[in-house]
Amino acid sequence: MNLAVSRIRIIIILGVLILSLTIHEAAAARIGEMVETDPWDQMKRFITLSDRGLRLSLIGALLFGAVCGLLGSFIVVRKMALFGDAISHAVLPGVALGFLWSMSKDPVAILIGATSAGLAGSLLVEAIKRTTRIKQDAALGIVLASFFAIGLCLIRIIQNNEGASKITGLKSYLFGDVAVLDRDDVMTMGVVVILTIILFGLFYRPFLAISFDRQFAISIGFPVRILDAVFQMFLAFAIVISLQAVGVVLVSAMLITPAATAYLLVDRMHRMLWIAMGVGMLSAIIGVFLSFLGSNLPTGPFMVLSASSIFTIAYLFSPKYGRFTKWIRYRARVKKVREENSLKSIYHVLESRGLDRSGNKVLMEDLSSHRKMSKASIMKEINGMERSGLVELVGDNIILTAEGFNKARSVVRNHRLWELYLTNEADYASDHVHDDAEKVEHFLSDEEVAELESYLDYPQQDPHGKPIPGRVNL
Repeated sequence: MNLAVSRIRIIIILGVLILSLTIHEAAAARIGEMVETDPWDQMKRFITLSDRGLRLSLIGALLFGAVCGLLGSFIVVRKMALFGDAISHAVLPGVALGFLWSMSKDPVAILIGATSAGLAGSLLVEAIKRTTRIKQDAALGIVLASFFAIGLCLIRIIQNNEGASKITGLKSYLFGDVAVLDRDDVMTMGVVVILTIILFGLFYRPFLAISFDRQFAISIGFPVRILDAVFQMFLAFAIVISLQAVGVVLVSAMLITPAATAYLLVDRMHRMLWIAMGVGMLSAIIGVFLSFLGSNLPTGPFMVLSASSIFTIAYLFSPKYGRFTKWIRYRARVKKVREENSLKSIYHVLESRGLDRSGNKVLMEDLSSHRKMSKASIMKEINGMERSGLVELVGDNIILTAEGFNKARSVVRNHRLWELYLTNEADYASDHVHDDAEKVEHFLSDEEVAELESYLDYPQQDPHGKPIPGRVNL
């Protein structure tokens, strides 16, 4: 990643952090405790950012959305989704120990405790994998369940403590509540986000090489193990600062879903990073907005649902990988093949009569017989070709337009050139080339046909002695 891009990212995050420092309150009002419940009034207050608690919550959500998108992109391309989930559960004992250390919600103590627990979980996974026959997925499952159980036990101990009433916000680490964020939490999140962006700005190329070709990264001298440890440490940081927003249970969803959405939209890593960060921040905004519309609405689940909704849209309508767009392209290809097969059949009928262009028409019955299809099926195709301007239908006569005639010649030319190529260069028997040519003829580009023609030295006949039509300028 070039220096300019890194500077832009740092400037953006610094701006957000500065904005957070303009909020002087140490604690914000909870979103779920807002007095106004009328949706229109709440919407107006959200747009104007008139509530101090809302501003603080929104800044925190934006920060964690950005860092989740950034780190999640590398998790997705490294196929480490389960690892991220394991780490998110492994940090829970550290959160509880941070509470026990200070007997208060100290962001620094919780960050240190949770990060230490997360790193311990990752080291334990590696130790199990290297010293036993157990595979990584099983090791992750063991660590995930064990650490999460320890965390739940510690939380119960804290809740049963006589001074537990003085400890607020612990429940938010389980289920998420962005409204409990205070000024210290946001400042801690800002520092972590800035450090994360600086790290990935400085070491983007090594991280990229490790993510896509680990052996290559080792061969050119990158300190792979050290960079893996650094990545896991910052992943633990990101998970810790995200816990209060979405909770232990859902944090992995915010790590994976925005990045998976970006993965469906682009093929370049640097673009994926930007889009993943954008999706993460947008999901955070929508989640806070939906939570703000009414009382006692959970912010974390709304963020995850927002991210999932955006992913669903990308899954269906992504320009390259969307299911709906793939279906549209498939239908277009089917229509193209059917049209070109009909045009080719019309050309063959005309060719059998000497290709008299003054009489450039065939009977519906002749075309039906040649294609071995019913007149009803032929009529359906001809109607579509007529709308495309390829043919004209006058009674039972099908008349090729100039465009249709040229396109028919082009398809026949592609077919016969490919047959000749297979017989001359691939040693196919002349009676075994037709089916292959039927598949290829529809998808040869003009450049490929010109190259093929030049390679075959501009032939005049196909393997069966039929003339190859000349080049057509459509």
